[in-house]
Amino acid sequence: MRVAALYTYPVKGCRRLDHDAARVEPWGLAGDRRWMIVDPDGVGLTQREVPALVTVHPRPAADGLTLHTAGRPALAVPAPVDGEPVQVRVFRAKDPVPARLADPATHDWLSELLGRPARLVWLADPTVRAVNPDVGRPGDVVSFADGYPLLLTNTASLDAVNDWLVETGDPAAPLPMHRFRPNLVITGAPAWAEDAWLGQRIRIGDVAFRVAKTCTRCVVTTTDQDTGERGHQPLRILAQHHRGPKGVLFGMNIIPDGTGRIAVGDPVQSPAVPDS
Repeated sequence: MRVAALYTYPVKGCRRLDHDAARVEPWGLAGDRRWMIVDPDGVGLTQREVPALVTVHPRPAADGLTLHTAGRPALAVPAPVDGEPVQVRVFRAKDPVPARLADPATHDWLSELLGRPARLVWLADPTVRAVNPDVGRPGDVVSFADGYPLLLTNTASLDAVNDWLVETGDPAAPLPMHRFRPNLVITGAPAWAEDAWLGQRIRIGDVAFRVAKTCTRCVVTTTDQDTGERGHQPLRILAQHHRGPKGVLFGMNIIPDGTGRIAVGDPVQSPAVPDS
């Protein structure tokens, strides 16, 4: 088994970045989801309610970000190191965490593009947001990702999903892995092998990870990550073939047990010792 692809999402819900290598930090891959677009109440906007976020292409810059979208000039966004402090929530039901507001020009740019009031915030201190204590350990932290530092997926499991779609004659096939917005994609494992790793450790390159939770999927997976158009797959086919008590499943949430560099092509060692 090896790493097939690495992705980060500098702004939660927006376009991905592909990497040949990435630094693993306690809260996720370096640069992943340190920024988030929020509504007037300080609640994060995601593709669940705003599919047009796929049209926002962030690029890291020396002192912040550059935002790109088709048909408009790019916008430089300095990291708001001294920006106005605000309390924000990744989801309305989640606890608030402190962040910093970007400059007003950024809010105007995003509001006009998305057709609704929007502000951009930066997680200046990525250690302030804890992982769910029912799954994580004291000291486990996460950026603005939904709940866990990294999401791992398996190319063979996607092949299985696409085989099911082909068997039913569904025109959605083949779906790309981008639909699932992973951080880390592995190859060389059998389909659904990752499900058996729950509660155990894996090693990727020189970094160990706890496999903390199966990932329950939402409507974002039905969103074309290039156009924002919505369909019905893969949720319908997963509901028939691969679901759990709380919904359809694809991928595993993992938590690093250390820091280090991982790269495409790195070996992936399957679990040998249960998490303890």
